[in-house]
Amino acid sequence: MTPGSQNDWENGSTISSPASIPEYTGPKLYKEPSFKSNKFIIHNAVTRCCLAGKVNEPQKNKIVEEMEKCSANHFLILFRDSSCQFRAIYTMNPETEEMERLTGIGPRIISPEMVESIYKYSSDRKQFTAIPSKTMSMSVDAFTIPGHFWQKRPGTPKKLGTPK
Repeated sequence: MTPGSQNDWENGSTISSPASIPEYTGPKLYKEPSFKSNKFIIHNAVTRCCLAGKVNEPQKNKIVEEMEKCSANHFLILFRDSSCQFRAIYTMNPETEEMERLTGIGPRIISPEMVESIYKYSSDRKQFTAIPSKTMSMSVDAFTIPGHFWQKRPGTPKKLGTPK
């Protein structure tokens, strides 16, 4: 081996540096999240827990479709109360921490002060667990609001398809 060929070999070993690897053009197997998204978790919670079964299929399909159309990263489920009865899907604005209704029944906007209790979804147990906190964060999957925020309108017929 000549001294020149040893140098070439040493220089050639830099071939594995990121700058010299040709750009991968195959199918994208991993998508780097812009920041943590819980869309998949909420999708699972809705389909396997909240609205499981044939009887809930039309409502479940509508909700999944709305979630797919939405570009938000963080979704939240609104429950009627601690019995974890599904009411709506909300998206959270990270700057204001306000939740805006995407689909379902509930107030159009919910501020952090209106939150009564918060829940985390366990995919393996297919159930929600109350978190002993009042702080909304990216790790929260569901929440409830106090009963007085649920508007009661006796005598008025339900409007179908209320505009956003």
